[in-house]
Amino acid sequence: MSIHETEAELWIRRFHPAPEKPIRLVCLPHAGGTASYFFRYSQILAATADVLTIQYPGRQDRRHEPPLTTVSALVDRIHRVLALHRDDRPLVLFGHSMGGILGFELARRMEREGRPPSGLIVSGRRAPDSYAADNVHTRGDEALIAEMSTLSGTDPGVLADEEILRMVLPAMRADFEAIETYRYRPDGEGPALDCPLSVLTGVSDPRVTLEQARAWRKFTNGPFTFRSFPGGHFFLTPQQDAVTAAIAQDLAPLVQPAAH
Repeated sequence: MSIHETEAELWIRRFHPAPEKPIRLVCLPHAGGTASYFFRYSQILAATADVLTIQYPGRQDRRHEPPLTTVSALVDRIHRVLALHRDDRPLVLFGHSMGGILGFELARRMEREGRPPSGLIVSGRRAPDSYAADNVHTRGDEALIAEMSTLSGTDPGVLADEEILRMVLPAMRADFEAIETYRYRPDGEGPALDCPLSVLTGVSDPRVTLEQARAWRKFTNGPFTFRSFPGGHFFLTPQQDAVTAAIAQDLAPLVQPAAH
């Protein structure tokens, strides 16, 4: 087994392998998130795609590894492990919140090297050039826990269990540092991407307005789709059926009928 293959095993989870499907979907979790957040999504979308989910270091089975604290470092590592999964079929990136920015920067890198993704789906994230005065990662644990509670993406049982909290807070803080210090740097004039771009958002998201989500439109020359769903920042959980149907719809044009 090569070094890249060993590294890929650390980073990539295949909960429901579907090697016969004609398209590959890569899921990128939110700040503090884990690959298992997308377990049910993988199960549903396995009918359409071979689903890979990224597991960042510093959590769950990777909790003894130091977490990464910049978007560029995360993108570097994910880009490297995905190289093993990019040659045999179309690949679409799907990221939620911080994962949306990781997907965007991965797509930019893939396009620059002449091996573009077949699409990018961004969920729960304002456009790359829209910044907020966020500094949660520089504050105490209580502020970090309060932010986790506000976004409603963490099991309340985790927030109430001090032992579990001690395990998850370092990775959460590192992820918040990565996304809060991220700054979009354009390559030149015009949109950053040429691939299709689909944006999903919750109408009651406390961190992303509808206008900020629609502002993704200017970041691609390709087709653009915008969808809003009832719910807050983690609308993906209560709107699972509607969101997976939307993703399947985005993937449908890439699924070519089998040759006879």
